[in-house]
Order: sequence, then C-alpha cells, then structure tokens
Amino acid sequence: MADKRLPPPLDEEALRELALRYVSRFATSRAKLLAYLNRKVKERGWGDEDPADPQGLVDRLTQLRYVDDASYAAMKSASLARRGYGARRVAETLRADGIAEADREEADNQTRNEAWAAADRFARRKRIGPYAQERPDPKQREKWIAAFLRAGHNYATARRWTDAAPGEMPEAEG
Repeated sequence: MADKRLPPPLDEEALRELALRYVSRFATSRAKLLAYLNRKVKERGWGDEDPADPQGLVDRLTQLRYVDDASYAAMKSASLARRGYGARRVAETLRADGIAEADREEADNQTRNEAWAAADRFARRKRIGPYAQERPDPKQREKWIAAFLRAGHNYATARRWTDAAPGEMPEAEG
C-alpha cells in the first residue's frame, strides 16, 4: 500500500492562495470563507513562527471587495426565490451562511416582495393546486401544505395554492 503524502503545512502565502482560489470559484460570505480557512489551517497545520491570521485575511479580502456579504445575500435570496422558496427558508439559509442582520433584512425585504411569484414557481414545480391533474384527497392536500411550509411559505399562502382547483389560479394576496 502506497503511503499517502501529506501536504506541507500552510504559511501566509499558501493561505492567501487558498483564499483567493476559493473566492474565485465560489460566491461566499465572510463567515463561510473564515470557516474554510480555519478548517484548512487545522487540517494542514501552520509552518511559520507567527500564528495564522485567517480573520485578517478575510478582512483584507472584504476591503478589496472580493467578499461582499450584502451582494451575496441579495444573490442567494434571489436564487432561492427563483427556486420557489419562501421568506422563512431564505432567512434561515442566510443566517446559516453567517450573514449579518442588516444584510439579511435587506435581502428579506426583496424576498417578501417576490413571495407570491416564488409560491407560483414552487406550485408549478411540484404540480400543486392549479398545476395538478386533479383535486387531491385530504391526505395528499396535507402533504402539499407541508411541502409549502418546508419551503418557507406561510400557512395562508400554502392553503391558497393547495385549495386552488386544477387550472384555476388563486387570487394574489393583497
């Protein structure tokens, strides 16, 4: 069995290269980048005498605008809304990605304005309500409502879409 060679310990230059490669490949938040860099330092160790400073590197990349939490939040919330997810699901995803409260609120306002369109996309994708072939039995209706709730939509929206007859669009919330 061939023995697996471990990569050399990181130094400041190697850490910077890892960070630049990561931000060039992925849209990311400050918190996700910091977690990635800390994980790499833990996995490979640190070779220099000076202690590793992943936080300083993340701060520097943020100053250079390679990492922008507000833009990331807007992009991520728009992406999730296009997939049909509701405001609650979007907010939880942004919180898990380490986005600050102010940036989450701004993205949340955008998502709430598009909530009805997101519910429509979700219903179309899952063939619920107006996109179904026939009216559901009570058990199937409950499953549809549960799917809407898991997707982050509120109960009233879920009921409006699941109670709509096949081929009949529900009235928009107003």
